[in-house]
Amino acid sequence: MPLETGEFEGLRPYLTAIAYRMLGSRAEAEDAVQEAWLRWARQDDVRDAKGWLTTVTGRICLDQLQSARVRRTAYPGQWLPSYVVDPDADPAGQVERADQVSVALLVVLERLTPEQRVAFVLHDAFGVPFDEVAAVLGTTPAAARQHASRGRRAVAEGGMRHTAGLAEQKRVLTAFLSAAQSGDMRALAAVLAPDVVAIGDSGGTARTALNPVRGAEKVGRFYHGLLSYRFSELTDVKVDPVLVAGSAAVMLRGVQADGRTLTVVLTVAVDGGRITGLFSQQNPAKLVLGDL
Repeated sequence: MPLETGEFEGLRPYLTAIAYRMLGSRAEAEDAVQEAWLRWARQDDVRDAKGWLTTVTGRICLDQLQSARVRRTAYPGQWLPSYVVDPDADPAGQVERADQVSVALLVVLERLTPEQRVAFVLHDAFGVPFDEVAAVLGTTPAAARQHASRGRRAVAEGGMRHTAGLAEQKRVLTAFLSAAQSGDMRALAAVLAPDVVAIGDSGGTARTALNPVRGAEKVGRFYHGLLSYRFSELTDVKVDPVLVAGSAAVMLRGVQADGRTLTVVLTVAVDGGRITGLFSQQNPAKLVLGDL
């Protein structure tokens, strides 16, 4: 007897949320879930739909992560997840998506091995028991537990603190942009954490730092140069507040001398009134501009 399509569709947001945390790309997550659907459609009987689909989706993502690990060694510069950029709408009209997760966390998850990432996401984020995690990884529950533990430790040690609510994120981001543009180092010091890290991803399509920029002074000077000099070379510059994964962000657009439009989307991690992480996405292939 064919399986019910409605049962799968009811689980699609949950599966997409899992796949997005594992892969860091909305498009890749949706492709993984669609592949799970194709495998589901070939089954005659599944007693535990959620468990079966979680395992299948996890295996698909694990295969992709292992392949991506090889591909990304040749990626020019730093790697950031894809951004789905939404308009900064009235909070009352904003809809929280199940697959929203901060860019800061996705950046840290990129540092884990595929096995650690899968185990951490499934168990710590979604409460999947270790025997089921082990089935995804093709290992024992004890080994799955160890992968999750190592992933958890790496996230705790390497994470950029991001605890601020949306209103505070917007306030701090606005203050940072103003100080960076003017070059006011005292004002920058007030909004940048001493251990702040700035990461830019252009995929080789535009100029950006090839390595992370670390420390308040270096990050402040880097962004002062970016906003004061590089964007002064552009025409028809527009600066719009936007949202990326439900977090405060800003989209800067301008026309370059060759007629092409440069788009930079900057989002932040904020803790204690200061920015701990700045993430600028410039790779057009990794920017989904939603309804903008």
